Amino acid sequence: MNTIRETFNKSEKLCSRKIITSLFESGNVFYTSCFKVVWGKSPVLLPAPAQVTFSVSKRGFRLAVTRNLIKRRMREAYRKNKTTLYEHLSSQGIQIVFVVILKGNMVPDYLIIERSIKEMINKFIANTKLN
Repeated sequence: MNTIRETFNKSEKLCSRKIITSLFESGNVFYTSCFKVVWGKSPVLLPAPAQVTFSVSKRGFRLAVTRNLIKRRMREAYRKNKTTLYEHLSSQGIQIVFVVILKGNMVPDYLIIERSIKEMINKFIANTKLN
């Protein structure tokens, strides 16, 4: 049985409009099979190694129910797979903030989202090792 609880707390959610705006102005961008990820090192001290927000375009998905379903799946996949990212960031002494934006206009299956989240985490680990 896992001793570490896989949770997604308020402290891990990126809510600051100022930080989100600065990310879109001067953040780094990379793509996975499902997502566009805009990220940067945190300008302020965070309570968690990373803060994230998830976004699904209104243009691609008119119904809020559909957008919420996709974001719920994205958060769940991140929650279950974030431990490797957190361990890496803690060992490097880095704190990051990022926005995950869904590409395309098809509702992806949970397994596809999870695979893309794992791909995103691996790219983060590769990108933060270089710096």
